[in-house]
Amino acid sequence: MRHCLYCQHNSPTDLRDCPQCGMPLPDATMNAQLRQRQRRFFWFCVGLALFCLVMMLWLPRTILG
Repeated sequence: MRHCLYCQHNSPTDLRDCPQCGMPLPDATMNAQLRQRQRRFFWFCVGLALFCLVMMLWLPRTILG
């Protein structure tokens, strides 16, 4: 069974297009690329959060007034 990324419908593996919405079904290489992009995005967000945390602790805290 392959999972349609657009309508979330499960389709048999022998079909190229989703029978419910007509969009192309992802193949194995597309799934691997999607997982790699999600993993890269996750680590980007972790790095960005760490950078923000370090900047909050490192930068001087002055109150304007």
